[in-house]
Amino acid sequence: MITYLAENKTFYLENERVTYAFDLFEGKPSHLYFGQKVHHDTLSHLRVTAATSCEAYIVGNRMSHNHVSHEVPVYGQGEYREPMITYETETGDLIAELEYASHRVIPQTKYAGMPFTFGGETLEVTLTDAINGVDVILSYTLFDDVDAVTRTCRIENKGPHTVRLSRAFSFSFDLYGTDYDVISLHGCWANERKIQRTPVHRGVYSIDSKRVSSSASLNPFLAVVDRTATETQGRVWGVNLVYPSSFRLFVEGTQNGRTRVGGGINDFCFSWKLEGGETFQTPEVVLAFSNEGIGGMSRVFHDTYRKHLINPAQVGMSRPLVVNNWEATYFNFDKERLCAIIDASAGLGIDTFVLDDGWFGKRDDDHSGLGDWFVNAKKLVGGLKPIIDHCHEKGMKFGLWFEPEMVNPDSDLYRAHPDWAIHCPGHTPTEARNQYVLDITRPEVRDYIVKVVSDILDNHEIDYVKWDFNRNITEMFSVSLPADRQREFAHRYALGLYDLCERLIFGHPNVFFEGCSSGGARFDPAMLYYFAQSWTSDDTDAVMRTRIQYGTSLCYPLSSQSCHVSVCPNHQTGRITPISARADIAHLGATGYELEVSRMSDEERNDIPRQVSDYRKMENLVLHGDFYRLISPFDNRAFAVELVAKDKSEAHVTYMQILREFHCESVALRLQGLDPDALYRLEGTDETWHGSTLMEVGILTPIHTMRDFHTQTYHFKKV
Repeated sequence: MITYLAENKTFYLENERVTYAFDLFEGKPSHLYFGQKVHHDTLSHLRVTAATSCEAYIVGNRMSHNHVSHEVPVYGQGEYREPMITYETETGDLIAELEYASHRVIPQTKYAGMPFTFGGETLEVTLTDAINGVDVILSYTLFDDVDAVTRTCRIENKGPHTVRLSRAFSFSFDLYGTDYDVISLHGCWANERKIQRTPVHRGVYSIDSKRVSSSASLNPFLAVVDRTATETQGRVWGVNLVYPSSFRLFVEGTQNGRTRVGGGINDFCFSWKLEGGETFQTPEVVLAFSNEGIGGMSRVFHDTYRKHLINPAQVGMSRPLVVNNWEATYFNFDKERLCAIIDASAGLGIDTFVLDDGWFGKRDDDHSGLGDWFVNAKKLVGGLKPIIDHCHEKGMKFGLWFEPEMVNPDSDLYRAHPDWAIHCPGHTPTEARNQYVLDITRPEVRDYIVKVVSDILDNHEIDYVKWDFNRNITEMFSVSLPADRQREFAHRYALGLYDLCERLIFGHPNVFFEGCSSGGARFDPAMLYYFAQSWTSDDTDAVMRTRIQYGTSLCYPLSSQSCHVSVCPNHQTGRITPISARADIAHLGATGYELEVSRMSDEERNDIPRQVSDYRKMENLVLHGDFYRLISPFDNRAFAVELVAKDKSEAHVTYMQILREFHCESVALRLQGLDPDALYRLEGTDETWHGSTLMEVGILTPIHTMRDFHTQTYHFKKV
């Protein structure tokens, strides 16, 4: 429900569990509260009532802007903390005087060409800068069924003269006090989303990407948590930006005893020329609150994305259980070798074969062929059809790999259109993985990509596509843009990507698209809007995956994480783990296989039907269940997580003993989220316990009988 109380000029966005409140103070929206639901009491008593020495007063008031928690802080009249929006007029005027003009409550609308959540109620508040002819329309969306609020804004130039944006963040709000920690996710290729926790300090803590990608190095997520918050208790405010390009999120401990949180499009090398009558739309941000610790925040994000972001036609569907040939063959394959994998996989429960890189152009390694999306007839005699037909004859579906945004210098496309690759005239373009990035800010480049990829999809029976993106962008420049618009490039790339996704993914609704970016380098909510799941990491080692998937789960649901069983010794770490352990960890996501089934031992291959059966038994929990992290692999020699059905009728626990110590203590796994009064039976036994016993006493792990990297699973059902 969205309520406006005229007597104290206060807005309340609230459902049964959370409240987001702000009022109009001196004609400007001023943040009051975001947290557990409260009554409509006056909250303005929390506002500082006087300015300190040396600080300018608000006109007509003895207060300073530097002590007001503005919903849209701007620089220029005494606000010295991080602003949300900055712009410059043709006269060089940098001062924004945004005053409340009006508000309205409307059903949530989708902004054309951008990913946004859906299914909520939206408050629009219009602010006007009458001097410079600029309107800022704030949008707040509330959902009845999740403890999240989303924010975005659009900036409209209502005057005849050009306005140049230099910062266009999506949100800002202040928390009372500074006794908080900040949690963020950092990493690198094949080691994504490690958890970092640091105290809020006086000054600015910032995470960002300058890669024109949400990146594996820093994810567009952070959480501000009570200093004493744990997985199960304490207040947590989570922030996740719905954006796949360069971003910045910050937390600022300020002199007035407040903590400011904000961010959006990275303002490094950013500006946007807004002509008279034009509008600029910022990305959406999802703000989650939990007073049940970090785990509670994660479940808010998971539910929000499953209910209000991911494609409804795919979010709850049983996912393709694939076998991918990449780690099996790399580029070294022909029709016979691929058909052998299909033959060995048929009848095991694997339902989709995915042909990865190397099927197109002159593509025998990663030095050539990208951009030439026609079948390599020398490698695949007869084209794709014989392989697709063979899949169908064996009762399996067929999937195909693309990297639509890329081009090799050694390709027919590059020889015909070298100017289509991102480059800056006079500078030698930088290669990564022997490839360049196509300039998809240009419509003609996007049209080419859509045509050639659609030609393949429309002329073959393809059920599944893996969309990869294997390098970051350098030479951030477009030869199609004038000099005064070059700093628009990173955001224009995001808009071009959205256009490609809209036309290719939504234009082929019967094809299941999986996202990928050298593994998890573009794992963000914007991509979740288009891809119901993404390849979580190129590191398929079961031990490393406990960490990668654990970190990813802080804000992304298990159903969005693509997780495969791969060969051992593992190709990334060289580690040898039991195939049962690899399967148990891969089942904590949309599962599949990344190996040459035809060369597996009979014992391992014959175990696949059991693994598939185990996954199908718990798949509903992966798609819809509540997720609980029990033991962190970052802090311990073990790992444990739990999935619980929404109706608490069943639960699944996965435990891995990472390293065994002689005479080490057994671990009591205390479950979470169960019905305390219900009786649960451990599947495969006659043993039963009440939910309260499982949560307060726990179950004992078989640590003395397990070796390094071994797993144990427990499945409980309500009696």
